[in-house]
Amino acid sequence: MDLPALIDCLLKGLIVSCQALPDEPLFGAGHMAAMARAAVSAGAVAIRANSPVDIAAIRSAVAVPIIGLFKEDLPGFDVRITPTLEHALQVAAAGADMIAIDATQRPHPAGKVEEFIHQIQLHTGLPVLADVSTLEEGLAAAAYGAGFVSTTLSGYTAYSPDQPGPDFELLEQLVAALRLQKVPVIAEGRIATPEQAARALALGAHAVVVGSAITRPQWITARFMDAIRKAGAV
Repeated sequence: MDLPALIDCLLKGLIVSCQALPDEPLFGAGHMAAMARAAVSAGAVAIRANSPVDIAAIRSAVAVPIIGLFKEDLPGFDVRITPTLEHALQVAAAGADMIAIDATQRPHPAGKVEEFIHQIQLHTGLPVLADVSTLEEGLAAAAYGAGFVSTTLSGYTAYSPDQPGPDFELLEQLVAALRLQKVPVIAEGRIATPEQAARALALGAHAVVVGSAITRPQWITARFMDAIRKAGAV
């Protein structure tokens, strides 16, 4: 699927992030494929997935676009979302339609973000989704040729605002700044309720990504338990 087709497909839609950590009960490609099928059956327009094995399993399970990434911690770097070209190549080979990368200003294993985006496009032919944490990073990524920009990493860099909920301010800034360049902005990060997802779209997000609030039952259960404990303490 080329970039114009992806833009049309994702417009005003819900993207579900199907990811699990190794210590979580749903960790494993089979679980993630089932989660993706459930999300698509309810109307999700795309899936965001981590690691070649999960991406391949999800690709065999659903027909919607997959935003692929490959998280790995490399010594000496905070960047962990698709940190090198080799990671991107594996994501592409697994069946992703778009490759998500960390496009923050932090030191990057692949060198300059500008060249990294170019190399991914050159070697995979796939568009790049730039996960950023600030307006400046989003503008730079768009100038470098990213097909989409996402608010994913706001609050996860030392210089971006640490807040409990979504960074709607950054979303509005990016939407306004990138409107003329026609670079779609995706809302992601700590979107925990349907109301927050709807607000993101109302503020101009091209699409919205929801992960934990849909696909991590232990996190969802913990929220309920916290509310119950607080109610019992009254």
